[in-house]
Amino acid sequence: MASSYDEIAEWYDNWVGTHSMSDDPFFRPLEALIGDVAGQRICDLACGQGRVARYLASQGATVVGIDLSAKLLAIARQHEEATPQGIEYIHADVQRLDSAAFEPFDGVVCSMALMDIPDLSATARNVASLLPPGGRFAFSILHPCFHTSESSEIETPTGSARTISRYFVEGHWRSDTRTGPPGKVGAYHRTLSTYVNTLSDAGLQLERLSEPGMEVPRPQSPAFASSGRPVWAEVPAILVALCRKRTP
Repeated sequence: MASSYDEIAEWYDNWVGTHSMSDDPFFRPLEALIGDVAGQRICDLACGQGRVARYLASQGATVVGIDLSAKLLAIARQHEEATPQGIEYIHADVQRLDSAAFEPFDGVVCSMALMDIPDLSATARNVASLLPPGGRFAFSILHPCFHTSESSEIETPTGSARTISRYFVEGHWRSDTRTGPPGKVGAYHRTLSTYVNTLSDAGLQLERLSEPGMEVPRPQSPAFASSGRPVWAEVPAILVALCRKRTP
């Protein structure tokens, strides 16, 4: 198994940085939907180098991190060796996950990664298979209405404005103007209805949505420098959702 993130693992780790999760404007809205995790068994899906996994463990959760990138997992395991928190990291492809190998989780969390995974349908089905009825799935993604293969921003007499086209063209895209992963390895654009309907078809019922504005001080990490741009106070940069696995 190989991941495009293997090629940029060290860059990505430096780009994200080591600042506190409480200073991450993309994580705070997700945490609000995740809720209290103390004493719960949580899967950090597409965990990367383990930033979210370590935070969840610090909040009292028993955490299993799953990722396709062996190199990012190596970084995560280095953190675990240096400061043990009981986190288990597993190298696996969520699109082809053997859910029978796992005990059920109380919740699955996926932070800013679903748009990196090619097969959303398989991923959603496998997420559902990891959860008992009523189990929750919380995720954040680049907001599909404001990040497309042709999206940018312009300055107008009244301020910054986001420009969008090709919203209905789904699939992989990469932009040479983007400084983050969409400029390095690309991402997969899907319409909002595709996300909602695919999750529902997998038995994951949408419960809450959040479209936070980024009216926050610019953090000391290049990963979140864009959140300091005025346009993201006008339209949401990310979409955050909480789903529950339906009871049969």
